[in-house]
Amino acid sequence: MTTWTQETAVTSLDLGTLKPLHRGKVREMFDLGDRFLMVATDRISAFDCILPNGIPGKGKVLSALSVAWFEALKDVVATHYISKHTKDLPEVFQPYSEVLDGRALLVKKAQRFDVECVVRGYLAGSGWKEYQKQGTVCGIRLPEGLRLSDKLPEPIFTPATKEDDGHDENIPFERMQEIVGEPHATQLRDLSLAIYKNVAAYCATRGIIVADTKFEFGLVGDTITLIDEVLTPDSSRFWPQDRYEPGRPQESFDKQFVRDYLESLDWDKTPPAPALPETVVQATAIRYVEALERLIDPAQPLRFTREDWR
Repeated sequence: MTTWTQETAVTSLDLGTLKPLHRGKVREMFDLGDRFLMVATDRISAFDCILPNGIPGKGKVLSALSVAWFEALKDVVATHYISKHTKDLPEVFQPYSEVLDGRALLVKKAQRFDVECVVRGYLAGSGWKEYQKQGTVCGIRLPEGLRLSDKLPEPIFTPATKEDDGHDENIPFERMQEIVGEPHATQLRDLSLAIYKNVAAYCATRGIIVADTKFEFGLVGDTITLIDEVLTPDSSRFWPQDRYEPGRPQESFDKQFVRDYLESLDWDKTPPAPALPETVVQATAIRYVEALERLIDPAQPLRFTREDWR
């Protein structure tokens, strides 16, 4: 896996006449009728801008972590994951197996809930900024005297809008109920909190703090289904446990390193974004791979069951 950081970053896909139905900041979605082919590139975005150069191996890390979590969680929640093997792709994709290998996931089609299900266990990011001003995070009142990066008394659920373009916005739970309906909102909240608590406890045994994360869900038929990516450095804030010290910003395995570099520039955070220097690219690539290698042990696949679900 460490050799991924030495590969050429894949920032665009050339699959001949095969064109994606949707091209996101990182992933490209190909419509296969009753399924999607979801391909993770090495693109990286910050402040809602896609940067001109990618992070080698990033897409493979995102795909490998998502597959591991989908497999680990499949006994407690339905997932859209079908296969990671290029041999299972339709024949028209076979000529592109080399570029797709390790990046492409075959998934079920789902009717997406247009909300992001965010769970926060620690005080960081936009939550810290709001807390300093109002003593709340996404409108939820928290105890006085908390410091940056402090662990919260209990994880909190703070949904956000799901925007295909532009910035997602934090919303109160009541607004989420209006968007997806009350029964689904409650189910998604309770499921998100349960996944976070169980996975965070496991990650702690691997030396990683999950400060916060986001999940996406959809309906496959009438079944609530976990979709998109799961517990990756793009969707989560991972901190090394052995270097955790509340009261200050934490080292992380996510793209915070890139954000910090961009914040040091005289850039107004509007396109076009500046290119990253090679030192920042490589340091970020190493962080992504380290997160994967810390969390996932191929020799001991993880599996949650309802019997050990907290």
